[in-house]
Amino acid sequence: MKLLTLQALVAAIEEGSLRAAGKRLGISQPALTKMIRELELELSTTLLVRSTTGVVATAQGMVMYERARAADREIAQAVEQIRQLDGHMTGALTIGAVPLAVMLLIPETLRTFSRDFPHIQLQIAEELYIAQLTRLRKGEVDIALGPLPPELSAGEFVVEELMPISMVAVVRKGNPLARAQSLRELAHAPWVYTGGTPDSGYAKTLFELNGLAAPPTGALVNSTLGLLSIVASGPLVGLLPQQIANHPMATQFLETVHVKEGPLQLTLSALTRIDSHLKPSVRHFMAHLHRAAHQLQG
Repeated sequence: MKLLTLQALVAAIEEGSLRAAGKRLGISQPALTKMIRELELELSTTLLVRSTTGVVATAQGMVMYERARAADREIAQAVEQIRQLDGHMTGALTIGAVPLAVMLLIPETLRTFSRDFPHIQLQIAEELYIAQLTRLRKGEVDIALGPLPPELSAGEFVVEELMPISMVAVVRKGNPLARAQSLRELAHAPWVYTGGTPDSGYAKTLFELNGLAAPPTGALVNSTLGLLSIVASGPLVGLLPQQIANHPMATQFLETVHVKEGPLQLTLSALTRIDSHLKPSVRHFMAHLHRAAHQLQG
């Protein structure tokens, strides 16, 4: 099984056409067709279904496709790491970050890191931490930045704590609930949950840590911008990092609810896969993250 053959399968599935796949790889369509056919014979299965409009992967083809993409990423990572160990600081880093990290840590980190390593291309993906962990496991991001999830398996990733986060309750400016003094007074109000399902989320965690049932779900969003928009325009309650809740852009529309139980305390952390932790560009980026976090807290 050759790497070029696997690349041919990946190209065919992504392009949906053998001709387009051949053009992408710089080989003829007959040659590419032969390569995929030989792979199917080697595996004794059908990987692609041909039609007049192109090709579609079978279930077996999708399994091979995912593994081939992962193998291609691993080889590319190995090549970058070897070059960097030889002193050639080139390549790319993909960072998955929650909005708080994008807002507070990323700007200063990018400023200093890009100054020191101008030939490392950086890509920042803003998304929920659940999605980041999935991409980190697949090797699609090099570093994930966000609150450390309590259910994380010990030893799965290298974890470096950066700074504490206080998640505070917020409501629309003028909402009578802004005068609430305890979580019990907010228990029957609809809350905005962030996550994949209403069965999880920081609101649920905050209430359960204080011996209360989770509040009702008024809306489910997958971004901080969505939460801000919904809370600012309706009667719902949400949880935001205190640094964002105190930002002048947010205080125009939102008020913080100061409950006696206090905020939900989390830790903003950086996670990397064990196999990529020693990659020079990753280690340097982590050092710049720590510097930015220290400067922010100082």
